[in-house]
Amino acid sequence: MGSKAKVGLVYGGKSGEHEVSLQTAFAVMREFDYNQYEIKPFYITKQGEWRSGETFLAAPESVESLRFGDVQGATSSHSLAPLFSALDQSALTALPAAGQAKISGQPAVTEQRSESVDVMFPLLHGTFGEDGTIQGLFEMANVPYVGAGVLASAVGMDKIMMKKVFAQEGLPQCIYRHFNRTQWEKDASFFVMECEISLGYPCFIKPANLGSSVGVSKARNREELIAAVNYAFQFDRKVIVEEFVDAREIEVSVLGNDEAKASLPGEIAPSNEFYDYKAKYIDGKSTMAIPAELSPELTESAREMAVRAFQAIDGSGLSRVDFFLRKEDNQLLINEVNTLPGFTPFSMYPLLWRETGVSYKELLSTLIHLALERHRDKQRIDFTGESLKG
Repeated sequence: MGSKAKVGLVYGGKSGEHEVSLQTAFAVMREFDYNQYEIKPFYITKQGEWRSGETFLAAPESVESLRFGDVQGATSSHSLAPLFSALDQSALTALPAAGQAKISGQPAVTEQRSESVDVMFPLLHGTFGEDGTIQGLFEMANVPYVGAGVLASAVGMDKIMMKKVFAQEGLPQCIYRHFNRTQWEKDASFFVMECEISLGYPCFIKPANLGSSVGVSKARNREELIAAVNYAFQFDRKVIVEEFVDAREIEVSVLGNDEAKASLPGEIAPSNEFYDYKAKYIDGKSTMAIPAELSPELTESAREMAVRAFQAIDGSGLSRVDFFLRKEDNQLLINEVNTLPGFTPFSMYPLLWRETGVSYKELLSTLIHLALERHRDKQRIDFTGESLKG
């Protein structure tokens, strides 16, 4: 295989964030150091079909070149065959022993793995990718992968469970209510009344398990609330309704495993009424202040709370932690943790690290090393029970 590490990039997906994932994959591929890495692409169509193309030895020219169709060298299957063909579990024993991981320099590679992937890099935003499902597959295959594990991914994806974990950690947050489709269809009037009494108008309605502001609406009255809830149920079986907070939107990037670090905070000024899908990925008119204009005390508080939130969900690799800075009292309220933030040209995550002193290429290499570090640590666990026989 030579001196280059082979990174398996998985993107697309059967998700409402399919197009966001493609943009992220394209941006990441454009920034990889191809002197150190080869990229093995795995594209999942909106119908869940897996396709793999030939290894990228240089950056792709367009997003469309990542949608493998009837092109020479591409293989496709509704099964996971294209992925499994690149996973050589027997070679994983050649990885360095625990305690030898480094977060700088060249990642570990082996000569015998000419066709196999050294580490998987999932860029699947939303369902079936950011929610712990693909992470569970990698765990079963015993292959290193970038980013959060099964638990952190699942909790970070489910806004309801996430908020319950934050409450347990003692992190301040806005008032919210939640319900599932069965409850809503059985007694919608009760939940409308509860939202009106507890939250008032305006309020925000969101699918519990989706990101990139897909399915999010702002309701100013009962009619809009009902319409927004029904709309959100198109994307998930659970819905969360949150109070409106007149606040600045502050974001912090987190990087690391057990000893995570936080970037300088940034601030989003949405181009639309709120930071919706269009403002994030289409018009490019939203502005970012990096670093955010905060007092030293608020800056430190945001960074400390970001790491606490990351650790509360058992995060690893990377996350972006979003806050509301309430204008009336300058109170920081945690909004959510995004365990797979975007890497598009408009994305806050890499921009915050650039301002903090970590370049895009350094960030990608660090994430790969963190994945290998965590994988080596997991190999110390006795899953067979053999140690009990001694």
